[in-house]
Amino acid sequence: MTTERDPGPRLSARLTYLLKRALVDLEDLHAEHLAPVGVSGRELAVLLLLDGINPESQQQVAGRLRVDRTTMVALLDGLEAKGLVARHADAGDRRRNVVELTGDGRAALTRAVSASDEAERQFLAELDDAESAQLRTLLTRLTQDRSKP
Repeated sequence: MTTERDPGPRLSARLTYLLKRALVDLEDLHAEHLAPVGVSGRELAVLLLLDGINPESQQQVAGRLRVDRTTMVALLDGLEAKGLVARHADAGDRRRNVVELTGDGRAALTRAVSASDEAERQFLAELDDAESAQLRTLLTRLTQDRSKP
């Protein structure tokens, strides 16, 4: 007997469907765990990218995260309004604006990574440590940049 939530065997066997369901479930867990920190999963990605690198331009950050310019501006506007990032002119090239984490941004990042780790632990609870590591390895192989030799 099928229910309203049961997509049926043909759809539930499709990789696209399985990956999308996994993503939605993981995003929901992240939203729940990151809410007390005051950042979203997308904002966490920006903070992680900016941590420990030389200041980069908005355009470089957008390229590395593979998001369009408009989306990047909105993300950085939100993070800047929260006091987590700062944008300023590059000392070496005044035409270029760079983005850096603030002290509050570093503190929020520490809390957000801890929250994200807990969301991932909950998501992967049905797998043992070896299976979790294997899943990460396989997904890394599937998502590696194929444009490089």
